[in-house]
Amino acid sequence: MQAASRESYAAGVERLDAYVRGAEPSAVASTADDVLSVAALLRREPRLRRALSDPARSGEDRGALLTGILTGKVGADALDLLTALVSGRWSAPSELLDGVERLGVEALLASADSAGELGEVEDELFRFGQVVSGSTELSNALSDPMAPAERRAGLTGQLLDGKARPVTVRLVEAALAGFGGRSFVGALTRLVELAADRRDRQVAYVTVAAPLSDEEERRLGARLTEMYGREVSVKQTVDPDVLGGVRVRVGSDLYDGTVLRRLNETRNALAKR
Repeated sequence: MQAASRESYAAGVERLDAYVRGAEPSAVASTADDVLSVAALLRREPRLRRALSDPARSGEDRGALLTGILTGKVGADALDLLTALVSGRWSAPSELLDGVERLGVEALLASADSAGELGEVEDELFRFGQVVSGSTELSNALSDPMAPAERRAGLTGQLLDGKARPVTVRLVEAALAGFGGRSFVGALTRLVELAADRRDRQVAYVTVAAPLSDEEERRLGARLTEMYGREVSVKQTVDPDVLGGVRVRVGSDLYDGTVLRRLNETRNALAKR
């Protein structure tokens, strides 16, 4: 987002945080659903996006336009949050859409946080991402933009039924809709990171040939926390192809101590002789 859009989004987040402090988790989740339904509306209606981000209109005018469209269709709390959002300045219609979508996701995460379930939601999102990445057939089925969204959502609902919290299921649906313009797996990864960030944690993606023990994972997490000055949430991926050692990615930082890397380096060095 450009500067004006970031300021408008930050104001919306402040309004959300104030609302969450006095609301029940179930009410916050319901409000989040309303906000995400409006994001879906904006995705379908480019003319509405343009009207609600038009710099030639005053913030009050844009807020009144939104109120006229949504009154009676979403809850009062969602309408208040959305009105505050569109009343700000937006650098582009696409950035308004991103802001509404992100606010809905943050509201879902806030509801899980208030219910004491955010850590579990973070883990469920990561594990589901692993399941999808591990199956080409499933990944293709869920990522196919030509397949009706309802059918893909129905498939994820069946897969997650009884295995994930309602907030997790709803976040997966947001990923199916292409949260932030990302691929399905990319959106799931971003949602994991947003959940960790709300818990004031950094995510470390760890690839190993065999699962780390609980004690090994604890020690690795403690070392990374010391390095980054922030609690680290370790997410393991088991890949026998790395043969041994550990590969760790934290943000843009990559630490590759795998046997596979060392073999590749040796092979490349020999090929140059």
